[in-house]
Amino acid sequence: MLGGAAAARAGVWIWKTARLWRRKDPAELERLRRLAVNARGRIIAGKILELLDPAPDGPAGPVLLYEYEVAGVTYQAAQDVSPLPEVAAAAPFLPGQTASIKYDPRQPTNSILACEGWCGIPDLTRGTNPSSQPREPSPEASAKG
Repeated sequence: MLGGAAAARAGVWIWKTARLWRRKDPAELERLRRLAVNARGRIIAGKILELLDPAPDGPAGPVLLYEYEVAGVTYQAAQDVSPLPEVAAAAPFLPGQTASIKYDPRQPTNSILACEGWCGIPDLTRGTNPSSQPREPSPEASAKG
């Protein structure tokens, strides 16, 4: 009976170890990272700096470069937004905009602009695309017309 219990424990240990060693593809690892930052992250104001050109060996989709400041230190980070269709579609129109950045307080270099369950880009949080928004005429223009 004691041998059976030991064999069962060894089997559970082997099963858990095998799950930990199972290889995940890079896209899945990035999705899990985004979700982890979303779960434990703090929100801070930042700015989207530019849309980066795709690197030959990098992601094929849009990559946004952004910066934010935590405890007096300015960080710059980039996020591939191709897995997030709404953000990817708006990416060419986002450089220069302010955004909310979520960062891991234990590791401030680990941050996101958006993930599957959260978006720090103001125009997109309301479910609109900045490129499709009609511009309202300024008060000066309507006074002249």
